[in-house]
Order: sequence, then C-alpha cells, then structure tokens
Amino acid sequence: MPAVEVGRICVKIAGREDGRKCIVVDVIDKNFALITGPKQITGVKRRRVNINHIEPT
Repeated sequence: MPAVEVGRICVKIAGREDGRKCIVVDVIDKNFALITGPKQITGVKRRRVNINHIEPT
C-alpha cells in the first residue's frame, strides 16, 4: 500500500486526469483519499480517489 498522507504531492495514474499532479487533502480510510488540484492549474478537481490510483512523488 502506498504511503499516502495529508499534504503529499501525488500523480494520478488512472482515470481521465491521469498524469496530472494533485495534493492529498484528507485520508478517508485505508482505501480512499480526498485530493485537490487546484483545478485552474492542473485540471484536477477536489474528489475522492482510490489510493491505488495515485502515486506519491
């Protein structure tokens, strides 16, 4: 399981926003995290994602 913690910069590796950078805002549980872009810069809006779909940098 990846080391996902609040404030970590990640790259999305799945979905329509794959390859874009995001920031972990909150860890919901062992499978999901809340991320944000910001949308104007990276195109990633605030959403819940599976932690297997993000890669910490």
